[in-house]
Amino acid sequence: MAAAAAMVFAAPALAQTAPPAFNSCRACHSVDKGGKNGIGPNLNGIVGRDAASIPGFNYSSALKNAKLSWDDRSLDTFLAAPAKKVPGTRMPIGTPDPAKRAAIIAYLKTLK
Repeated sequence: MAAAAAMVFAAPALAQTAPPAFNSCRACHSVDKGGKNGIGPNLNGIVGRDAASIPGFNYSSALKNAKLSWDDRSLDTFLAAPAKKVPGTRMPIGTPDPAKRAAIIAYLKTLK
């Protein structure tokens, strides 16, 4: 019984581990394993995955043709200025602050 209660109460705590910098990302992206795509694709498991690879999401041709794999470096440059990294992407918002990008990437690495 205690283990079940711990599991119930653990889920909200995990959701709260997102850094404040990730709050604006939540407007378009979900992070739950198996979660639905929103305006943007679900980000669970993004690190190490090829860009534009979530089935059922309508990616821009630009991102489909970018031939990117999401790692620390590619995420950092994309999050800094999405349209500069992938001209024609539909992602309109960048995160110019390197510390905020680092916090977002560290959080994304925990989503599996």
